[in-house]
Amino acid sequence: MRFLLLVCLLLGCGSSVALDRSRVEGYLLPNGLQVLLKPGYERDHVSIRLVVGIGFDDFPCDQQELPHLLEHLLFSGIDDSGEGGLEERMQALGGEWNAYTSSADTTFVIEAPARNQRKVLDLLLAVLNDTQFDQDDLDNAKRIVEREDGGHYTRLQRWLDRQDLGHGASDQLAVELGLKCAERSPVQDMTLAQVNALREHWYASNNMTLIIVGGLDKLLPAYLERSYGELEPVAPGERRVLDGVSHEAEHQRVLTRGWLGNSARLHWLFLEPVLDDKHEQTYDLLQRYLDWALYRELRLKEGLSYGPWSGRESFGDSGLLSLNADLDRNRVEDAQQAMGALIERLRKDGLEPVAFERIRQAAIDREAWTSQGNSALADYYWGALNSYADGRFDDPARRLRQVSLEDANQALRQLFAEPGYVRVERPLLGYDELVGLIALGVGVLLALGLAWKRRRGS
Repeated sequence: MRFLLLVCLLLGCGSSVALDRSRVEGYLLPNGLQVLLKPGYERDHVSIRLVVGIGFDDFPCDQQELPHLLEHLLFSGIDDSGEGGLEERMQALGGEWNAYTSSADTTFVIEAPARNQRKVLDLLLAVLNDTQFDQDDLDNAKRIVEREDGGHYTRLQRWLDRQDLGHGASDQLAVELGLKCAERSPVQDMTLAQVNALREHWYASNNMTLIIVGGLDKLLPAYLERSYGELEPVAPGERRVLDGVSHEAEHQRVLTRGWLGNSARLHWLFLEPVLDDKHEQTYDLLQRYLDWALYRELRLKEGLSYGPWSGRESFGDSGLLSLNADLDRNRVEDAQQAMGALIERLRKDGLEPVAFERIRQAAIDREAWTSQGNSALADYYWGALNSYADGRFDDPARRLRQVSLEDANQALRQLFAEPGYVRVERPLLGYDELVGLIALGVGVLLALGLAWKRRRGS
């Protein structure tokens, strides 16, 4: 009880605490559920995130859609009114909700008036405890998942995916390296038994985190212990080991995207070596620097691309950093030479100290105005859960300040130590090529016609 009184006291303290986004009141309920509570910017509103530690990467390729399927099934309804009745209840409380399945987790996202926060949490708890679904519900959820993934998965689409024709450049490379499944998970083969087993073993209190940001009810901690404290824990299971690089990939490939057009995209991708310290912050700063370097080189200096950019993505246990440019079809070679020269110069000379310091300071300053508002703050906590410890999230601005020019240069040299992978995306034919083929075809037809006439005349 003294602990709960302390939490209530902390929730009611001044605005200076509320504005410190890194400081969050967090504790474990006796059943293992992690609770994070933060007084937010808008006092008449709450943002709720229930994060369940199960996602696509926890299953092999032929079962990866299982957590996504269960996510949809949990909106089937808690009584005879079904899915529509469930939505009506949330509407009556003035709230909105949705759910998302990612590679690492499944998260229920709710925005609601602060005055109804406990009623909304009651409804979420009823979804977890009371939702029942049958084969008809499963079949309907399968159709929804298929539509979200692009429609019914035909044999032609499966064949195209296997030929690397259904993936973007980074996805294609990830497939080639063995970091990503080559084709979609076949939802039609999934059963109620599989979905129920997932729910039983992973939708457990000790595999969940409840995040609430906004105008918090003073009695919220006591309410959560009384209600969400009744959720059942399970013996923790082992999560699937993430896929690593298991195949070699070609250094350079041209990927066909569409049939006709004069545009193209150049992608130069590199596997991110794992750094011993400040991995995310160092590569974040490198990406920002490379954004500037590409802009200066390919747009301002060479005029090859209006909006070149860099990107970072994660596949399996590996990260990919890419240099990218939208181009005219006939300028791909020029852009590749310019990008190669930039990479070689950075590999040899490192980052420009003045530019690096300017970009690092801009990144630090940006932290002062990002994650404003309850929803953005709740999403920030959701994405940064791994950095939470002892009542605080890791301060990203502090971590960015710790990245020195020497740190960034060492990471840069490791990143560019390998030649990387070049992927060019372009349509099968350009307009000039099409005109040439038409002219060639017309010429062939004329030649055949003349030959036929001469043959008849002879």
